[in-house]
Amino acid sequence: MGIETSVNRSARPATTPASRIRTSTGDLILIAAAIALGILGLLMLYSASTDFSMRTYDSPGFVFNKQLLFMVIGVGVAFVLSRIDYHLWRRYALPLMVVTIALLIAVLLIKDVRNGAVRTLFGGSVQPSEMAKLAMVIYLSVWLYSKRDYMHDIQLGLIPLAVILGGIGGLIYLQPDLSAAITIFVLGGLLFFLAGGELRQIILFSVVALAAGWLVVQFSATGRVRLASYLAGLKDPLKSSDHVLWSLEAIYKGRWFGVGIGQATTKLVGLPFAATDSIFAVVVEELGLFGALTLIGLYGILLWRGLKIAAKAPDSFGSVMAAGLTFWIVIEAVINMAVMVGLLPFAGNALPFISAGGSNLISTLAAIGILLSISRQSGQKAPAETVPEERRSYSASVDLRRRDRRRGLSRARRAPSANR
Repeated sequence: MGIETSVNRSARPATTPASRIRTSTGDLILIAAAIALGILGLLMLYSASTDFSMRTYDSPGFVFNKQLLFMVIGVGVAFVLSRIDYHLWRRYALPLMVVTIALLIAVLLIKDVRNGAVRTLFGGSVQPSEMAKLAMVIYLSVWLYSKRDYMHDIQLGLIPLAVILGGIGGLIYLQPDLSAAITIFVLGGLLFFLAGGELRQIILFSVVALAAGWLVVQFSATGRVRLASYLAGLKDPLKSSDHVLWSLEAIYKGRWFGVGIGQATTKLVGLPFAATDSIFAVVVEELGLFGALTLIGLYGILLWRGLKIAAKAPDSFGSVMAAGLTFWIVIEAVINMAVMVGLLPFAGNALPFISAGGSNLISTLAAIGILLSISRQSGQKAPAETVPEERRSYSASVDLRRRDRRRGLSRARRAPSANR
């Protein structure tokens, strides 16, 4: 997907119906994809959680009702954020990160143990590590934009970035939440790349991150078990972990069009965490390959529109933030689905919009709201303080690396102007 070259906006009609719709509501296709994912998520969650809710809470709709409440809150948050100028995050990104760090520390101090880990607050209602992913994307977008003139300097760019990621990732790892910590580092490296990090720094960052990840796995009993199980499963699928084997059985039962909504049996007899980590297996068993491809297609639409919004953002700050939020949602989805079929080591990543969990759902909808805020300003002139001295658009595929006053990795070309 290439980035379209910009044209002088003065040459475009300022009052076309399309521009009025985009300015007033944001990207309608993105909204439609989010609504479809939300409806599908509620439907599949009710099916996946009924038995668990009945056994645990003596109410078949307990988990569903909580998720519905979180959905209402998340939609409200998304609406409010879609109406707020995204440039205000430059002012509030630091307080947001301070609050996030405070919540991560509170988790370690309160020690509310659930499923062998301390990850939640307020009786399990809030999971700060999920909120930290959104906060990290926002904060790094602001921080990298402010450092855009010093990205080539390792001491002023890469090293401070590593300290930021190490601090947040370390607090999350101590819970322990290895998958969320890894996600934080992946998002940090991706944002650094999108903001214009030089190739040598990106290579250095990748090497150090991989080495650190390997060391973490060696010192983590859970990490070692998951990696060993994953490698064994690659050699022989029948030697995969029980979790993956149950998931593969559910997928096999689903065939092309599934057994029907509410008719899955694997979720009742062995599939662990059917309403959270394993809900993709339930989707495939009940809706079949057709349902799985539909779900993947909706995430594909979200990726397409998110990158489109990033490409048309008024400034590079909006471009990096939009791309970061989009990649975060899609990466979470890809990891979750890949784990269920044994393509990646087991990780506890939620399936956005689908898995049970208020923190993930509200954070995801908040990201959608910010994307809509950016899309509403497409075609508008950015505030004077955010306009770069020279804006470049790179023609490489999915290339959002817009930088100021220096050459990028791809061959730069000036956008054609109607006034030239």
